[in-house]
Amino acid sequence: MEEKMAENISIIREKLQAAAIEELPVLFSAYEADKRAGVQAEITRAKKRILSYEKEVKRTEELMQYERKYAAYAHICGIDEVGRGPLAGPVVAGAVILPKDCDILYINDSKKLSEKKREELYEVIMEKAVAAGLGYSTPERIDEINILQATYEAMREAIGKLSTAPDLLLNDAVTIPQVSIRQVPIIKGDAKSISIGAASIVAKVTRDRLMADYDEVYPEYGFASNKGYGAQAHIDALKKYGPCPIHRKTFIKNFCGVCD
Repeated sequence: MEEKMAENISIIREKLQAAAIEELPVLFSAYEADKRAGVQAEITRAKKRILSYEKEVKRTEELMQYERKYAAYAHICGIDEVGRGPLAGPVVAGAVILPKDCDILYINDSKKLSEKKREELYEVIMEKAVAAGLGYSTPERIDEINILQATYEAMREAIGKLSTAPDLLLNDAVTIPQVSIRQVPIIKGDAKSISIGAASIVAKVTRDRLMADYDEVYPEYGFASNKGYGAQAHIDALKKYGPCPIHRKTFIKNFCGVCD
């Protein structure tokens, strides 16, 4: 009897875990009279899931404050970059126009998300976005014109690759030169605007995948794990092997002082 009862609780657990948020109240009604501690624990866990979901819905609504403020603009584009600080690899800029009725949850500053969640959100964003564009600036270009100007170039390229022309840009902190579209710079914008957050995720996932590819070509530096940033193992490899073709000469000279 106890074994059968345990099995039934397992089935209830599976039903609650598999149910969509909107389906849970119906299941609660079906099982609320079951006083077994295991069933009540599963119901409590599912109710916490609802509370967590409602909290995320509220956070996402707050994340759309700028999109609501500038709702008169037809195509609002979020702009962000990834890779200004690494010693190696390109800087990558993302430009994303989300639909007005965007219902994507969990978008945030890409640095605050796990790699798994970024990958999941990347697929959803690319599927649901009105348009998305990417821009790159190579290590050679960064050395030639400096990281700030190279970042601006990558941002302009990302905007230029959008299949739908934006009429307003929401930027993470910066104002991009040589762009005629109206711009709204927002400090820490990737955590305050859903459009900028989406651009941050797209740029981050793209660059991380690229650095993983570079790791196969230059395995000595651990690019798959450090993504080109100045981790100690990366600096040690620089001292031992010297720079590879994707290192930023101006960065490694200033950072470790051993690679001219």
